[in-house]
Formats: sequence, C-alpha cells, structure tokens
Amino acid sequence: MFKLVSLKKSNHFKMALRERKVHTDYYSIFAAKNFLKPKKNHLIISFVMKKKIGNAVKRNRIRRKLKAIVLKILKIRGAINYDYTYIVFGKTKSFSENHEKIFNEMIKSFKRIK
Repeated sequence: MFKLVSLKKSNHFKMALRERKVHTDYYSIFAAKNFLKPKKNHLIISFVMKKKIGNAVKRNRIRRKLKAIVLKILKIRGAINYDYTYIVFGKTKSFSENHEKIFNEMIKSFKRIK
C-alpha cells in the first residue's frame, strides 16, 4: 500500500513546477524528478486548488475526487512512475465530470510523463 505525501515548502513547489507539464480540461499535472528522498512506499504528490474555483466545499470535493482517482491508479502496476514528485492542479470542470472519464484521462497523463 502506497502512502501519499504532500509537499510542504514553497521552494519545493517551485522546483516541481519547472520541469514536466501535462494539461487537460480537468486538471494540470506538474512533475519533476525526485529531489527529496522519499521513504519506501511513499509517493510525493500534492493537490492544489485555486480559490477562483469556488467555495471551500467545491474545492475540497474536487481535491477528494482527484485524490481518490490517484489512489485507484496506484493499484495498477506501472501506471505511475514513483521516481517523480507530482503537483496536481484541479480545475472547475472536474467538479461536474464523470469519475471514470477523469480516471481514464489521468492514466493517459501519467503515461505521458514517463
């Protein structure tokens, strides 16, 4: 079982935002080679929502949906490269979209990052 670990420091976010990028209608993923030493069975991934999206309820629902999808993808072998640090920016469109559609789109996005 993998544990999701979030970035804490501002300079870590800045380092991760510089390298690889994948944009979709539902989210944007930024990835950088691991510059932190994660423990075994830890994936460094942060979920970020802008205040512009809506109130806290809407932002948290989007964050929970994206987090659940990533946890579901972690069960598939080879879908996510653990040598990267990820930042996922949620977008408004993911609030009303079907879970399966976002799931399939996210698998494609993580494969493009490899």
